[in-house]
Amino acid sequence: MVIAKIIGAARRFVRRSPDAVLRGLLSREQLVRILQRERARSGRTGEVFSLVTFAVRSHKAGDETLRHLAKILQRRLRLTDDVGLWAEHQIGVVLPATPAAGAWTVVGDVCVCVPAGLPLPLCSVYCYPSDWPGDGHGNGDQRAETSDAGRPARAMEELFVQRLPLWKRLIDVAGAVIGLLLLAPLLALVAVAIKVASPGPVLFRQRRVGLGGKTFTMYKFRTMVVTAEQQQEKLMALNEQQGPVFKICNDPRITPLGRLLRTTSIDELPQLWNVLKGEMSLVGPRPPLDNEVRQYQPWQGGRLDVTPGLTCIWQVQGRSTISFTEWMRLDIRYIRSRSVRQDIALLLRTVPAVLFRRGAS
Repeated sequence: MVIAKIIGAARRFVRRSPDAVLRGLLSREQLVRILQRERARSGRTGEVFSLVTFAVRSHKAGDETLRHLAKILQRRLRLTDDVGLWAEHQIGVVLPATPAAGAWTVVGDVCVCVPAGLPLPLCSVYCYPSDWPGDGHGNGDQRAETSDAGRPARAMEELFVQRLPLWKRLIDVAGAVIGLLLLAPLLALVAVAIKVASPGPVLFRQRRVGLGGKTFTMYKFRTMVVTAEQQQEKLMALNEQQGPVFKICNDPRITPLGRLLRTTSIDELPQLWNVLKGEMSLVGPRPPLDNEVRQYQPWQGGRLDVTPGLTCIWQVQGRSTISFTEWMRLDIRYIRSRSVRQDIALLLRTVPAVLFRRGAS
């Protein structure tokens, strides 16, 4: 009897314990995994889902406010919703099948229940999918949707952006420096050959979309006539690639020297400078054009989660012989499993792929 009373008192104490309330919440890592799962599900169903964050304004009353928020959310949310600690003094709630208007309704219901005397939390709503990166410049302030009350939601895609890990940046810098030094004579020879072979600049500069939708200038040796971009519209009917990418086997715009440079991938070597600047990586999805990104399906936008690269799975498995959809899937597969071992393996596999010109055009 005495033991039963002691156990009962201990349970009541744990239930009342301030820390026990917060310990019952999911961790940030668990919330991130749930967001990734919902993102994959949305890519299949097209259904919108939201993330709401509640940040405590005053650190003095931070723990007490967080405990009250946690209790309110645990009472208010559906069984399908997930709540956890998103950051220090910040709670995150994942709301499946909920657009911006519904997410802001949850915000209003929660804030009304905050006890008098405690500061109201700062609330933000993120929605997926959205039109991110919007204008193609990735300014980090894209609006995904506006609710009926005119309150905006931010694009959740910005939360999935992954900065370069230190190990990857070290490999990139070492590889780019060594490559530029060893290949300097070849680069100089190619530059002279391009200048002699056809009128126009040696380098072709083009705006590409990189990490998080930010654009940058990508460098290549020029392989086409100088009016190539103006001629593309007339050749669209000959496009042999599905999706938003433009590719034709016998492109009349390519110069004879340019065709050799393309099939040997020598035209891509100036991108080692992009790698050195941190705009690209040695291994990663190829950087797309802005007009291509605008035609992406939501799940394909996941390619922008990481820094683009010189080579990836697509390059070593056939390039032009692979469909656009399969190309996108290969890039997403790389992003989900990237590691030191995989990067080194892809770099080693790129060498024979280039030498034997697999899928080059």
